[in-house]
Amino acid sequence: MVHARRADNAGFPEYAGHYRLESVLGSGGMGVVHLAASSSGLKLAVKVVHAQHAVDPEFRARFRQEVAAARRVSGAFTAPVVDADPDAERPWMATLFIDAPTLSERVRERVLDPGELTRLAAGLAEALRDIHRAGVVHRDLKPSNVLMAPDGVRVIDFGISRPADSDLRTETGKLIGTPPFMAPEQFQSPREVGTAADVFALGAVLVHAATGRGPFDSDSHYLVAYQVVHGEPDLTGLPEPLVPLVAQCLAKDPARRPTADALIARMRALAYPTGEDTQAFVPQPRRPAPAEVDTHRRERVDTGGGDAGGPVTGEGAGRPVRGRVRTAWAAGLVVLLAGGAVGGYLGSATGDDSAGPAASKAAHAGATKRFAPWSVPLAGPGAGKGTGACSWGSAALYCSGRGLAAARLDPANGAVGWTVPAQAAPGPGSARAPLYAGGLVLAAGAGSGVLQALDPATGARLWQRDLPGAQVVAEAGHVLAAGSDGTATLLDAATGTPKWTRRIGGTGSVWWGGPDTSGKAALYVATREPDGSRTRVAAVDPGDGTVRWQIRTAGLLQPVATVRGSAYLLESDAQGRTDAVVRVDLATRSVRRVSLAVPLYEAQATAGPDGVVYLAGSAGALAAVGPERELWRLETGLAVSSRPAVDGGRVYLTAPDGRLLAVGALDGRLLGQTKPRMGGDQGSFAASLTAPVVADGTVYAAAPDGSVFAVDAANPAGW
Repeated sequence: MVHARRADNAGFPEYAGHYRLESVLGSGGMGVVHLAASSSGLKLAVKVVHAQHAVDPEFRARFRQEVAAARRVSGAFTAPVVDADPDAERPWMATLFIDAPTLSERVRERVLDPGELTRLAAGLAEALRDIHRAGVVHRDLKPSNVLMAPDGVRVIDFGISRPADSDLRTETGKLIGTPPFMAPEQFQSPREVGTAADVFALGAVLVHAATGRGPFDSDSHYLVAYQVVHGEPDLTGLPEPLVPLVAQCLAKDPARRPTADALIARMRALAYPTGEDTQAFVPQPRRPAPAEVDTHRRERVDTGGGDAGGPVTGEGAGRPVRGRVRTAWAAGLVVLLAGGAVGGYLGSATGDDSAGPAASKAAHAGATKRFAPWSVPLAGPGAGKGTGACSWGSAALYCSGRGLAAARLDPANGAVGWTVPAQAAPGPGSARAPLYAGGLVLAAGAGSGVLQALDPATGARLWQRDLPGAQVVAEAGHVLAAGSDGTATLLDAATGTPKWTRRIGGTGSVWWGGPDTSGKAALYVATREPDGSRTRVAAVDPGDGTVRWQIRTAGLLQPVATVRGSAYLLESDAQGRTDAVVRVDLATRSVRRVSLAVPLYEAQATAGPDGVVYLAGSAGALAAVGPERELWRLETGLAVSSRPAVDGGRVYLTAPDGRLLAVGALDGRLLGQTKPRMGGDQGSFAASLTAPVVADGTVYAAAPDGSVFAVDAANPAGW
């Protein structure tokens, strides 16, 4: 059993079984890994399951499966299991501690030369052969799970592996693995993943070892996922003799990939050509300075990514855990305007029809108007590729587009009333919708850092301000601009004149607008604590910037919306895994958490008028969470999707190929979808997935072919 907590490290046990736990090596979603020693002095890495998971019978079953898998593959190419007790109060497993750098660390120092690379490939092929012969699929082979020991490579972390004869099956919607090293079938059919997925991962690992990047590299894991499923790998920089074999490993069809045994034969010929001394491959491990030892140990051990997969932050970043928290919080949430791939909860808090689709009159579902679907191209001078983003305001549709900061479209037929060119070229993932507020249209050309206030009738610029790196939230005739340092300034929407400036929140704070308990407009801000363990949620008076109230609650919280007297937020961890919806009662400030049945990675969410929260994860899962429990979950089949939009009993979301999907809000049933809109370049895809807009009984969406289109919200089966 695990017992006797240490006074100097509250929350961590002192022993696992009879092994004394000396220090923490790493931590992840499943548990904490400690350095320990046996009575004979043998150094061990002991994983102890988190207390909150230990009380979950299903989680215990998964951990028991991990122990069984690790025991089955203990051998020359893995870290042998020394002892384990999956039935203890805090389940634990002890493996031999291997004091060696990971391949990830090694590559950060320098990439492998051709001889090292081919020998590494042979070692990994032998490791996979032994793992597969034991009837196990690893499912998370990546550089941080490969130890470069002096006597050969070791593969570690079987937290999400699965014995072929296991009765446990992958839950719908779960992302299993780490996107840059996942096979297409892990995104498309996670229940059908077999040994060929490990071979695909081996090919991706070899590209990383040779070049320092992956074969499907991108700053966005959404794009990585899409490229894995649909794109061709970039093998530039691989030694020429390895190119055909790695390309075969990365085949989209699992049946076309070689087996581990076939790889061994071919790798041996490459690693030891005729006439070459066939000495054992001895990699040159990095020798860290004493001050770096703890950091390296944290990164090279089994960090307990567990059944929910490895960190979606991917390989190559090389940051310690706290750095990943900071990056995920800041980079994932800081936006300029509402309507982009993230931050769709930002918008007007006035509650009238200028607030955007969430405030449109949902009763239009029964309307009898005749509607003709339409699609129009939207591009400015010198436009390149890219997808626009739209919002609704005062009975008109306002969109950004290729080379355009803003355009006004007639909702009836898509006719363009006016356009305003963008002041800078957009970057990946930077599509932002214009925002209607205070009787004006607020627009920012992506990448320009300039906020323009436009006349909604003519598009004439009325004022502009430089707002580099700011969030913008529209509220009751005012515009809040919040900098990354926590400085917030309220502007008069009509003139751009500052009303007040205050330092509220801090680095990584996220603002949103919404009504308070009396229905009056208010501003809200969520700020994580420096250690990432708690989040401060505060209500701010838009009149003078004073803080009306604030609470502190556990976890990293990401705002969704304020609906019917409650603020809704998502609770995520350092790896971007969302496992709960948090509801803050605005009257009592009480906090209630509703856990997801299975966590979602990089979730985006919206809240319906009844307080049901709809979440879309990076593996294509769509879930509905009510006040007490998760209501339903649908595997959409998409590698990624946009933030959902909800209206009239339906949930809408867009796909990277331009499709629009409709799902029943009550039962999660797919109701219909449009055709793809990829344009003439069939290899194109959306750099950022912008949420659709629902208003006046119509759904509007932007597609990667540069178009904006509209369909009848009441008839998704006819799309």
